[in-house]
Amino acid sequence: MPITDILEKNCELYGDDVCLVEINPEQSVRRHVTWKEYELIEPSRAPYYRREITWNIFNEKANRLANFLLASGVKKGDKVGILMMNGLEWLPIYFGILKTGALAVPLNFRYSAEEIRYCVELADVDVLIFGPEFIGRLEEIAEDIIHNRLLLYAGEGVCPPFSESYSALTADCSSANPNVPLTDDDFAAIYFSSGTTGFPKAILHKHRSLMHACIVEQKHHGQTKDDVFLCIPPLYHTGAKMHWFGSFLVGGKAVLLKGTEPKYIFDAVSNEKCTIVWLLVPWAQDILNALDRGDLKLSDYELSQWRLMHIGAQPVPQSLIRRWKEYFPHHQYDTNYGLSEAIGPGCVHLGVENIHKVGAIGVPGYGWEVKIVDENGNPVRQGEVGELCVKGPGLMTCYYKDPKATAEVLKDGWLLTGDMAMQDEDGFIFLVDRKKDVIITGGENIYPVQIENFLAAHPDVNDVAVIGIPDRRLGEIACAIISVKKGHTCTEESINEFCRQLPRYKRPRKIIFADVPRNATGKIEKPKLRAMYGADAIVAVQNKS
Repeated sequence: MPITDILEKNCELYGDDVCLVEINPEQSVRRHVTWKEYELIEPSRAPYYRREITWNIFNEKANRLANFLLASGVKKGDKVGILMMNGLEWLPIYFGILKTGALAVPLNFRYSAEEIRYCVELADVDVLIFGPEFIGRLEEIAEDIIHNRLLLYAGEGVCPPFSESYSALTADCSSANPNVPLTDDDFAAIYFSSGTTGFPKAILHKHRSLMHACIVEQKHHGQTKDDVFLCIPPLYHTGAKMHWFGSFLVGGKAVLLKGTEPKYIFDAVSNEKCTIVWLLVPWAQDILNALDRGDLKLSDYELSQWRLMHIGAQPVPQSLIRRWKEYFPHHQYDTNYGLSEAIGPGCVHLGVENIHKVGAIGVPGYGWEVKIVDENGNPVRQGEVGELCVKGPGLMTCYYKDPKATAEVLKDGWLLTGDMAMQDEDGFIFLVDRKKDVIITGGENIYPVQIENFLAAHPDVNDVAVIGIPDRRLGEIACAIISVKKGHTCTEESINEFCRQLPRYKRPRKIIFADVPRNATGKIEKPKLRAMYGADAIVAVQNKS
Protein backbone atom coordinates (compact mmCIF):
# COMPACT_ATOMS: atom_id res chain seq x y z
CA MET A 1 0.00 0.00 0.00
CA PRO A 2 1.16 3.62 -0.43
CA ILE A 3 2.74 5.17 2.63
CA THR A 4 -0.02 7.81 2.88
CA ASP A 5 -2.42 5.07 4.01
CA ILE A 6 -0.47 4.79 7.27
CA LEU A 7 -1.30 8.41 8.09
CA GLU A 8 -5.01 7.77 7.55
CA LYS A 9 -4.81 4.68 9.77
CA ASN A 10 -3.04 6.60 12.55
CA CYS A 11 -5.74 9.28 12.48
CA GLU A 12 -8.47 6.69 12.70
CA LEU A 13 -6.86 4.87 15.62
CA TYR A 14 -4.97 7.62 17.48
CA GLY A 15 -6.30 10.91 16.14
CA ASP A 16 -6.13 12.91 19.38
CA ASP A 17 -2.73 11.56 20.44
CA VAL A 18 0.32 13.78 20.11
CA CYS A 19 2.46 12.59 17.22
CA LEU A 20 5.11 15.30 16.81
CA VAL A 21 6.87 17.58 19.27
CA GLU A 22 9.28 20.33 18.26
CA ILE A 23 11.85 21.54 20.78
CA ASN A 24 14.33 24.39 20.34
CA PRO A 25 16.51 24.66 23.46
CA GLU A 26 18.31 27.71 22.11
CA GLN A 27 15.07 29.68 21.90
CA SER A 28 13.34 30.65 25.11
CA VAL A 29 10.72 32.93 23.55
CA ARG A 30 8.00 32.33 21.00
CA ARG A 31 8.87 33.13 17.45
CA HIS A 32 6.65 33.67 14.45
CA VAL A 33 5.69 30.28 13.05
CA THR A 34 3.71 29.07 10.10
CA TRP A 35 1.03 27.34 12.17
CA LYS A 36 0.71 29.65 15.15
CA GLU A 37 -2.93 28.59 15.59
CA TYR A 38 -1.71 25.09 16.42
CA GLU A 39 0.99 25.95 18.90
CA LEU A 40 0.68 24.19 22.23
CA ILE A 41 3.23 25.71 24.56
CA GLU A 42 3.79 24.03 27.90
CA PRO A 43 6.43 26.06 29.78
CA SER A 44 6.08 23.87 32.83
CA ARG A 45 7.55 20.90 31.01
CA ALA A 46 10.60 22.69 29.64
CA PRO A 47 12.17 26.13 29.98
CA TYR A 48 12.44 26.59 26.24
CA TYR A 49 10.41 26.75 23.06
CA ARG A 50 8.13 23.74 22.53
CA ARG A 51 5.26 22.93 20.15
CA GLU A 52 3.26 19.79 19.51
CA ILE A 53 0.55 18.50 17.18
CA THR A 54 -1.74 15.47 17.10
CA TRP A 55 -2.26 12.95 14.32
CA ASN A 56 -5.51 14.71 13.41
CA ILE A 57 -3.76 18.06 12.97
CA PHE A 58 -0.89 16.39 11.08
CA ASN A 59 -3.38 14.89 8.63
CA GLU A 60 -5.47 18.06 8.39
CA LYS A 61 -2.43 20.16 7.44
CA ALA A 62 -1.31 17.55 4.90
CA ASN A 63 -4.78 17.52 3.33
CA ARG A 64 -4.98 21.32 3.13
CA LEU A 65 -1.70 21.49 1.27
CA ALA A 66 -2.67 18.61 -1.01
CA ASN A 67 -5.97 20.24 -1.95
CA PHE A 68 -4.25 23.58 -2.58
CA LEU A 69 -1.64 21.98 -4.84
CA LEU A 70 -4.29 20.06 -6.78
CA ALA A 71 -6.36 23.23 -7.25
CA SER A 72 -3.19 24.97 -8.48
CA GLY A 73 -2.75 22.44 -11.24
CA VAL A 74 -0.27 20.07 -9.60
CA LYS A 75 -0.96 16.57 -10.84
CA LYS A 76 0.28 13.03 -10.43
CA GLY A 77 3.93 12.80 -11.40
CA ASP A 78 4.74 16.49 -10.83
CA LYS A 79 7.54 17.39 -8.41
CA VAL A 80 7.33 19.57 -5.30
CA GLY A 81 10.53 20.59 -3.53
CA ILE A 82 10.98 21.12 0.22
CA LEU A 83 13.73 23.48 1.38
CA MET A 84 13.11 23.85 5.11
CA MET A 85 14.77 23.39 8.47
CA ASN A 86 13.36 20.75 10.83
CA GLY A 87 10.07 21.72 12.45
CA LEU A 88 6.45 20.69 12.91
CA GLU A 89 5.61 21.79 9.39
CA TRP A 90 8.14 19.60 7.57
CA LEU A 91 6.55 16.14 7.72
CA PRO A 92 2.91 17.23 7.10
CA ILE A 93 4.16 19.13 4.05
CA TYR A 94 5.97 16.00 2.85
CA PHE A 95 2.82 13.91 3.20
CA GLY A 96 0.63 16.62 1.70
CA ILE A 97 2.76 16.41 -1.43
CA LEU A 98 2.51 12.62 -1.53
CA LYS A 99 -1.29 12.75 -1.20
CA THR A 100 -1.53 14.60 -4.53
CA GLY A 101 0.34 11.85 -6.36
CA ALA A 102 3.18 14.29 -6.92
CA LEU A 103 6.77 13.49 -5.92
CA ALA A 104 8.30 15.04 -2.81
CA VAL A 105 11.79 16.43 -3.48
CA PRO A 106 13.63 17.24 -0.21
CA LEU A 107 16.63 19.55 -0.60
CA ASN A 108 19.69 19.70 1.61
CA PHE A 109 19.48 22.88 3.70
CA ARG A 110 23.26 23.26 3.39
CA TYR A 111 23.03 23.76 -0.38
CA SER A 112 24.38 26.99 -1.79
CA ALA A 113 22.21 29.05 -4.14
CA GLU A 114 23.86 27.42 -7.16
CA GLU A 115 23.33 23.91 -5.78
CA ILE A 116 19.66 24.71 -5.13
CA ARG A 117 19.25 25.89 -8.71
CA TYR A 118 21.03 22.84 -10.07
CA CYS A 119 18.84 20.40 -8.11
CA VAL A 120 15.57 22.23 -8.82
CA GLU A 121 16.29 22.08 -12.54
CA LEU A 122 17.64 18.52 -12.50
CA ALA A 123 14.54 17.16 -10.74
CA ASP A 124 12.09 19.25 -12.83
CA VAL A 125 10.63 20.78 -9.64
CA ASP A 126 7.27 22.47 -10.34
CA VAL A 127 6.67 23.95 -6.87
CA LEU A 128 9.25 24.84 -4.22
CA ILE A 129 8.21 25.29 -0.57
CA PHE A 130 10.90 27.08 1.44
CA GLY A 131 11.48 28.47 4.92
CA PRO A 132 12.69 31.90 6.05
CA GLU A 133 16.29 30.72 6.41
CA PHE A 134 16.60 30.44 2.63
CA ILE A 135 15.29 33.81 1.47
CA GLY A 136 18.78 35.17 0.80
CA ARG A 137 19.92 32.18 -1.23
CA LEU A 138 16.74 32.11 -3.27
CA GLU A 139 16.96 35.84 -3.97
CA GLU A 140 20.22 35.13 -5.80
CA ILE A 141 18.59 32.69 -8.21
CA ALA A 142 14.91 33.69 -8.18
CA GLU A 143 14.96 35.16 -11.69
CA ASP A 144 16.45 31.93 -13.04
CA ILE A 145 14.13 29.43 -11.35
CA ILE A 146 10.81 31.25 -11.04
CA HIS A 147 9.77 30.67 -14.66
CA ASN A 148 6.93 28.12 -14.75
CA ARG A 149 7.47 27.39 -11.05
CA LEU A 150 5.49 28.32 -7.97
CA LEU A 151 7.55 29.33 -4.94
CA LEU A 152 5.73 29.09 -1.60
CA TYR A 153 7.12 30.87 1.44
CA ALA A 154 6.49 28.82 4.61
CA GLY A 155 7.18 31.46 7.22
CA GLU A 156 5.74 34.50 8.96
CA GLY A 157 6.50 38.12 8.27
CA VAL A 158 6.73 39.76 4.87
CA CYS A 159 6.51 37.30 2.00
CA PRO A 160 9.45 37.70 -0.41
CA PRO A 161 8.36 39.33 -3.69
CA PHE A 162 9.39 36.32 -5.76
CA SER A 163 7.06 33.96 -3.82
CA GLU A 164 3.57 33.52 -2.40
CA SER A 165 2.51 32.82 1.18
CA TYR A 166 2.06 29.16 2.05
CA SER A 167 -0.06 30.00 5.11
CA ALA A 168 -2.40 32.40 3.33
CA LEU A 169 -2.97 30.11 0.37
CA THR A 170 -3.60 26.90 2.33
CA ALA A 171 -5.49 28.24 5.38
CA ASP A 172 -8.97 28.02 3.83
CA CYS A 173 -8.42 24.88 1.74
CA SER A 174 -10.42 21.76 2.46
CA SER A 175 -9.03 19.48 5.16
CA ALA A 176 -10.69 16.43 3.58
CA ASN A 177 -8.59 13.66 2.11
CA PRO A 178 -8.22 14.39 -1.64
CA ASN A 179 -8.43 10.63 -2.30
CA VAL A 180 -6.04 10.59 -5.24
CA PRO A 181 -5.65 6.89 -6.15
CA LEU A 182 -2.12 5.66 -5.35
CA THR A 183 -0.38 2.31 -5.60
CA ASP A 184 2.97 0.87 -4.57
CA ASP A 185 4.17 1.32 -8.13
CA ASP A 186 3.54 5.07 -8.22
CA PHE A 187 6.57 7.32 -7.94
CA ALA A 188 6.81 9.00 -4.54
CA ALA A 189 10.04 10.92 -4.03
CA ILE A 190 13.34 12.13 -5.39
CA TYR A 191 16.31 12.33 -3.04
CA PHE A 192 19.73 13.69 -3.87
CA SER A 193 23.09 12.04 -3.60
CA SER A 194 26.46 12.97 -5.04
CA GLY A 195 29.14 10.96 -6.73
CA THR A 196 32.86 11.51 -6.41
CA THR A 197 32.62 14.58 -8.64
CA GLY A 198 30.30 16.21 -6.14
CA PHE A 199 27.48 16.83 -8.60
CA PRO A 200 24.18 15.67 -7.06
CA LYS A 201 22.25 12.85 -8.68
CA ALA A 202 18.46 12.70 -8.42
CA ILE A 203 17.41 9.35 -6.94
CA LEU A 204 13.91 8.22 -7.93
CA HIS A 205 11.85 6.08 -5.53
CA LYS A 206 8.37 4.55 -5.60
CA HIS A 207 5.90 4.27 -2.75
CA ARG A 208 7.02 0.66 -2.43
CA SER A 209 10.46 1.86 -1.34
CA LEU A 210 9.09 4.17 1.33
CA MET A 211 6.75 1.49 2.64
CA HIS A 212 9.58 -1.01 2.82
CA ALA A 213 11.62 1.48 4.86
CA CYS A 214 8.78 1.62 7.42
CA ILE A 215 8.66 -2.16 7.72
CA VAL A 216 12.44 -2.64 7.86
CA GLU A 217 12.93 -0.07 10.61
CA GLN A 218 10.13 -1.48 12.75
CA LYS A 219 11.35 -5.06 12.26
CA HIS A 220 14.89 -4.12 13.27
CA HIS A 221 14.07 -2.05 16.37
CA GLY A 222 10.66 -3.28 17.49
CA GLN A 223 8.93 0.09 17.84
CA THR A 224 5.56 0.06 19.56
CA LYS A 225 2.92 2.73 20.06
CA ASP A 226 4.46 3.49 23.45
CA ASP A 227 7.94 4.26 22.11
CA VAL A 228 9.07 7.88 21.74
CA PHE A 229 11.67 8.53 19.03
CA LEU A 230 14.12 11.42 19.38
CA CYS A 231 14.96 12.78 15.94
CA ILE A 232 17.93 15.17 15.72
CA PRO A 233 19.32 14.91 12.14
CA PRO A 234 17.80 16.93 9.27
CA LEU A 235 14.61 15.51 7.76
CA TYR A 236 15.80 16.02 4.18
CA HIS A 237 18.20 13.16 4.92
CA THR A 238 16.84 9.67 4.25
CA GLY A 239 18.45 8.41 7.44
CA ALA A 240 16.49 10.64 9.81
CA LYS A 241 13.14 10.24 8.10
CA MET A 242 13.41 6.51 7.45
CA HIS A 243 14.27 5.81 11.09
CA TRP A 244 11.20 7.83 12.07
CA PHE A 245 9.18 5.70 9.65
CA GLY A 246 9.38 2.80 12.14
CA SER A 247 7.55 4.91 14.72
CA PHE A 248 5.19 6.29 12.07
CA LEU A 249 4.15 2.74 11.16
CA VAL A 250 2.89 2.02 14.68
CA GLY A 251 1.55 5.49 15.54
CA GLY A 252 4.35 6.34 17.99
CA LYS A 253 5.37 9.84 19.00
CA ALA A 254 8.50 11.60 17.73
CA VAL A 255 10.41 14.56 19.16
CA LEU A 256 12.21 16.89 16.74
CA LEU A 257 15.15 18.38 18.64
CA LYS A 258 16.85 21.45 17.19
CA GLY A 259 20.28 21.29 18.78
CA THR A 260 22.97 18.70 19.41
CA GLU A 261 24.49 19.76 22.75
CA PRO A 262 24.67 16.82 25.19
CA LYS A 263 22.54 18.69 27.74
CA TYR A 264 19.86 19.36 25.12
CA ILE A 265 19.74 15.67 24.23
CA PHE A 266 19.50 14.57 27.88
CA ASP A 267 16.86 17.21 28.61
CA ALA A 268 14.76 15.99 25.68
CA VAL A 269 15.13 12.31 26.59
CA SER A 270 14.26 13.05 30.23
CA ASN A 271 11.41 15.55 29.74
CA GLU A 272 9.75 13.80 26.79
CA LYS A 273 10.39 10.25 28.05
CA CYS A 274 12.21 9.26 24.85
CA THR A 275 12.92 5.55 24.46
CA ILE A 276 14.82 5.49 21.14
CA VAL A 277 17.61 7.87 20.12
CA TRP A 278 19.52 7.84 16.85
CA LEU A 279 22.90 9.55 17.12
CA LEU A 280 25.82 10.41 14.91
CA VAL A 281 29.28 9.51 16.15
CA PRO A 282 30.26 13.13 17.09
CA TRP A 283 27.14 13.55 19.24
CA ALA A 284 27.77 10.28 21.05
CA GLN A 285 31.41 11.29 21.59
CA ASP A 286 30.31 14.65 22.98
CA ILE A 287 27.91 12.97 25.41
CA LEU A 288 30.61 10.61 26.67
CA ASN A 289 33.13 13.43 27.04
CA ALA A 290 30.60 15.54 28.96
CA LEU A 291 29.94 12.59 31.28
CA ASP A 292 33.67 11.99 31.76
CA ARG A 293 34.19 15.66 32.68
CA GLY A 294 31.22 15.68 35.02
CA ASP A 295 29.40 18.33 32.99
CA LEU A 296 26.53 15.86 32.75
CA LYS A 297 25.39 13.71 35.63
CA LEU A 298 23.13 10.75 34.95
CA SER A 299 21.41 11.26 38.30
CA ASP A 300 20.07 14.64 37.17
CA TYR A 301 17.89 13.08 34.46
CA GLU A 302 15.16 10.49 34.06
CA LEU A 303 16.76 8.11 31.59
CA SER A 304 15.52 4.69 32.72
CA GLN A 305 13.03 4.47 29.82
CA TRP A 306 15.77 4.99 27.18
CA ARG A 307 16.11 1.50 25.70
CA LEU A 308 17.86 1.86 22.33
CA MET A 309 20.77 3.93 21.04
CA HIS A 310 21.67 3.39 17.43
CA ILE A 311 24.17 5.05 15.11
CA GLY A 312 24.38 5.38 11.35
CA ALA A 313 25.86 7.45 8.51
CA GLN A 314 29.52 6.64 9.26
CA PRO A 315 31.82 3.96 10.71
CA VAL A 316 31.53 3.57 14.48
CA PRO A 317 34.70 3.17 16.60
CA GLN A 318 34.55 0.08 18.80
CA SER A 319 36.00 2.10 21.67
CA LEU A 320 33.01 4.44 21.57
CA ILE A 321 30.53 1.61 22.12
CA ARG A 322 32.66 0.12 24.89
CA ARG A 323 32.62 3.50 26.68
CA TRP A 324 28.88 3.88 26.02
CA LYS A 325 28.04 0.54 27.60
CA GLU A 326 29.98 1.52 30.71
CA TYR A 327 27.58 4.39 31.28
CA PHE A 328 24.49 2.70 29.82
CA PRO A 329 24.82 -1.06 30.40
CA HIS A 330 21.08 -1.61 29.87
CA HIS A 331 20.96 0.02 26.43
CA GLN A 332 20.34 -1.94 23.29
CA TYR A 333 22.70 -0.86 20.51
CA ASP A 334 22.53 -1.11 16.74
CA THR A 335 24.39 0.37 13.80
CA ASN A 336 22.85 0.77 10.37
CA TYR A 337 24.32 0.91 6.89
CA GLY A 338 22.34 2.37 4.04
CA LEU A 339 22.29 4.63 1.03
CA SER A 340 19.74 7.00 -0.42
CA GLU A 341 19.73 4.68 -3.43
CA ALA A 342 18.59 1.90 -1.09
CA ILE A 343 16.09 4.10 0.78
CA GLY A 344 18.32 5.18 3.61
CA PRO A 345 19.30 2.93 6.53
CA GLY A 346 18.66 -0.72 7.05
CA CYS A 347 19.81 -2.68 4.01
CA VAL A 348 22.60 -3.88 6.33
CA HIS A 349 22.43 -3.61 10.11
CA LEU A 350 24.28 -5.05 13.08
CA GLY A 351 21.20 -6.09 15.07
CA VAL A 352 20.62 -5.39 18.75
CA GLU A 353 21.48 -9.00 19.59
CA ASN A 354 24.95 -8.78 17.99
CA ILE A 355 26.78 -6.20 20.06
CA HIS A 356 29.67 -8.67 20.35
CA LYS A 357 30.33 -7.90 16.68
CA VAL A 358 30.78 -4.14 17.08
CA GLY A 359 33.02 -2.99 14.24
CA ALA A 360 30.97 -4.81 11.61
CA ILE A 361 28.16 -3.07 9.74
CA GLY A 362 26.27 -6.30 10.24
CA VAL A 363 24.12 -8.65 8.22
CA PRO A 364 21.51 -8.16 5.48
CA GLY A 365 18.52 -6.17 6.71
CA TYR A 366 14.94 -7.42 6.69
CA GLY A 367 13.93 -8.18 3.10
CA TRP A 368 17.40 -7.36 1.72
CA GLU A 369 20.01 -9.49 -0.02
CA VAL A 370 23.73 -8.74 0.02
CA LYS A 371 26.73 -9.95 -1.95
CA ILE A 372 30.37 -8.92 -2.30
CA VAL A 373 31.86 -9.05 -5.79
CA ASP A 374 35.15 -8.57 -7.60
CA GLU A 375 35.80 -6.13 -10.44
CA ASN A 376 34.12 -8.56 -12.89
CA GLY A 377 30.96 -8.86 -10.84
CA ASN A 378 31.74 -12.35 -9.55
CA PRO A 379 31.19 -13.14 -5.84
CA VAL A 380 34.42 -13.20 -3.83
CA ARG A 381 35.25 -15.87 -1.30
CA GLN A 382 34.51 -15.33 2.37
CA GLY A 383 37.21 -13.17 3.91
CA GLU A 384 38.19 -11.55 0.60
CA VAL A 385 37.60 -7.88 -0.16
CA GLY A 386 35.21 -6.81 -2.90
CA GLU A 387 32.49 -4.31 -3.70
CA LEU A 388 29.35 -4.48 -1.58
CA CYS A 389 26.11 -4.95 -3.54
CA VAL A 390 22.55 -4.89 -2.18
CA LYS A 391 19.15 -5.94 -3.54
CA GLY A 392 15.66 -5.52 -2.15
CA PRO A 393 12.25 -3.82 -2.33
CA GLY A 394 13.71 -0.47 -1.20
CA LEU A 395 16.00 -0.09 -4.19
CA MET A 396 15.75 3.06 -6.28
CA THR A 397 14.14 2.93 -9.70
CA CYS A 398 16.94 4.93 -11.31
CA TYR A 399 18.91 8.12 -11.28
CA TYR A 400 16.34 10.51 -12.70
CA LYS A 401 17.24 11.57 -16.25
CA ASP A 402 20.63 9.85 -16.05
CA PRO A 403 20.51 6.43 -17.73
CA LYS A 404 24.29 6.23 -18.01
CA ALA A 405 24.85 6.66 -14.27
CA THR A 406 21.97 4.27 -13.57
CA ALA A 407 23.49 1.57 -15.76
CA GLU A 408 26.80 1.92 -13.93
CA VAL A 409 25.33 1.04 -10.52
CA LEU A 410 22.25 -1.11 -11.23
CA LYS A 411 23.17 -4.55 -12.55
CA ASP A 412 20.50 -7.26 -12.84
CA GLY A 413 18.54 -5.82 -9.94
CA TRP A 414 21.61 -5.33 -7.74
CA LEU A 415 22.94 -1.96 -6.59
CA LEU A 416 26.72 -1.58 -6.64
CA THR A 417 27.33 0.58 -3.56
CA GLY A 418 30.88 1.69 -4.33
CA ASP A 419 31.96 0.49 -0.87
CA MET A 420 34.60 -2.16 -0.43
CA ALA A 421 33.77 -4.82 2.14
CA MET A 422 34.54 -8.31 3.39
CA GLN A 423 32.49 -10.96 5.18
CA ASP A 424 33.85 -12.89 8.15
CA GLU A 425 33.35 -16.55 8.96
CA ASP A 426 30.16 -15.77 10.88
CA GLY A 427 28.57 -13.93 7.96
CA PHE A 428 29.09 -10.41 9.33
CA ILE A 429 30.07 -7.71 6.88
CA PHE A 430 32.89 -5.25 7.53
CA LEU A 431 33.57 -2.13 5.47
CA VAL A 432 37.19 -2.00 4.36
CA ASP A 433 37.39 1.21 2.34
CA ARG A 434 35.28 3.40 0.11
CA LYS A 435 35.67 2.97 -3.58
CA LYS A 436 34.69 6.58 -3.94
CA ASP A 437 36.70 9.37 -2.36
CA VAL A 438 33.81 10.80 -0.39
CA ILE A 439 34.80 12.04 3.07
CA ILE A 440 32.21 11.47 5.81
CA THR A 441 32.58 14.03 8.57
CA GLY A 442 30.04 14.02 11.36
CA GLY A 443 27.60 12.08 9.17
CA GLU A 444 27.78 14.60 6.30
CA ASN A 445 29.36 13.83 2.97
CA ILE A 446 32.17 16.07 1.73
CA TYR A 447 33.22 15.77 -1.90
CA PRO A 448 36.96 16.43 -2.35
CA VAL A 449 36.69 17.62 -5.96
CA GLN A 450 34.42 20.49 -4.91
CA ILE A 451 36.96 21.73 -2.36
CA GLU A 452 39.86 21.15 -4.74
CA ASN A 453 38.20 23.22 -7.45
CA PHE A 454 37.50 25.98 -4.95
CA LEU A 455 41.03 26.11 -3.59
CA ALA A 456 42.50 26.04 -7.09
CA ALA A 457 41.19 29.60 -7.46
CA HIS A 458 43.47 30.87 -4.68
CA PRO A 459 46.15 33.08 -6.26
CA ASP A 460 49.02 31.29 -4.51
CA VAL A 461 47.88 27.69 -5.07
CA ASN A 462 49.57 25.70 -7.82
CA ASP A 463 47.95 22.32 -7.18
CA VAL A 464 45.75 20.83 -4.50
CA ALA A 465 44.37 17.50 -3.36
CA VAL A 466 41.87 16.81 -0.58
CA ILE A 467 41.68 13.56 1.36
CA GLY A 468 40.00 12.40 4.54
CA ILE A 469 42.06 11.77 7.64
CA PRO A 470 40.83 10.13 10.84
CA ASP A 471 39.30 12.23 13.60
CA ARG A 472 38.14 10.82 16.94
CA ARG A 473 35.05 13.00 17.18
CA LEU A 474 33.90 13.48 13.57
CA GLY A 475 35.10 10.19 12.10
CA GLU A 476 37.01 11.99 9.37
CA ILE A 477 38.04 15.52 8.56
CA ALA A 478 39.04 17.07 5.25
CA CYS A 479 42.77 17.57 4.79
CA ALA A 480 44.04 19.78 1.96
CA ILE A 481 47.50 19.07 0.55
CA ILE A 482 48.57 22.25 -1.25
CA SER A 483 51.40 22.85 -3.67
CA VAL A 484 52.33 26.56 -3.72
CA LYS A 485 53.15 28.41 -6.91
CA LYS A 486 56.87 28.97 -7.45
CA GLY A 487 57.89 32.37 -6.16
CA HIS A 488 54.76 32.71 -4.06
CA THR A 489 54.28 32.32 -0.34
CA CYS A 490 51.17 30.97 1.31
CA THR A 491 50.13 30.47 4.91
CA GLU A 492 47.59 28.37 6.70
CA GLU A 493 45.90 31.57 7.85
CA SER A 494 45.57 32.72 4.24
CA ILE A 495 43.93 29.44 3.20
CA ASN A 496 41.57 29.45 6.18
CA GLU A 497 40.51 33.01 5.44
CA PHE A 498 39.93 32.12 1.77
CA CYS A 499 37.80 29.14 2.81
CA ARG A 500 35.40 31.30 4.80
CA GLN A 501 33.44 31.48 1.55
CA LEU A 502 32.70 27.76 1.89
CA PRO A 503 30.03 26.34 4.20
CA ARG A 504 31.68 25.57 7.55
CA TYR A 505 31.38 21.81 7.20
CA LYS A 506 33.21 21.84 3.85
CA ARG A 507 36.24 23.80 5.08
CA PRO A 508 39.46 21.77 5.39
CA ARG A 509 40.30 21.19 9.04
CA LYS A 510 43.97 20.48 8.28
CA ILE A 511 46.31 22.15 5.77
CA ILE A 512 49.57 20.56 4.58
CA PHE A 513 51.95 22.36 2.22
CA ALA A 514 53.61 19.72 0.03
CA ASP A 515 53.83 18.40 -3.54
CA VAL A 516 50.70 16.83 -5.01
CA PRO A 517 51.62 13.54 -6.74
CA ARG A 518 49.91 12.80 -10.06
CA ASN A 519 50.22 9.77 -12.31
CA ALA A 520 51.07 9.69 -16.00
CA THR A 521 47.50 10.45 -17.02
CA GLY A 522 47.33 13.49 -14.74
CA LYS A 523 45.22 11.91 -12.00
CA ILE A 524 46.00 12.68 -8.38
CA GLU A 525 47.49 9.66 -6.64
CA LYS A 526 45.29 9.72 -3.59
CA PRO A 527 46.32 6.28 -2.30
CA LYS A 528 49.86 7.65 -2.06
CA LEU A 529 48.62 10.71 -0.18
CA ARG A 530 46.62 8.55 2.22
CA ALA A 531 49.75 6.48 2.86
CA MET A 532 51.65 9.67 3.64
CA TYR A 533 49.09 11.65 5.62
CA GLY A 534 45.90 9.63 6.12
CA ALA A 535 44.77 6.56 8.04
CA ASP A 536 47.47 4.37 6.49
CA ALA A 537 50.18 6.71 7.77
CA ILE A 538 48.75 6.65 11.27
CA VAL A 539 48.61 2.85 11.26
CA ALA A 540 52.21 2.70 10.03
CA VAL A 541 53.37 4.96 12.86
CA GLN A 542 51.44 2.90 15.41
CA ASN A 543 52.98 -0.32 14.09
CA LYS A 544 56.49 1.12 14.46
CA SER A 545 55.90 2.28 18.03
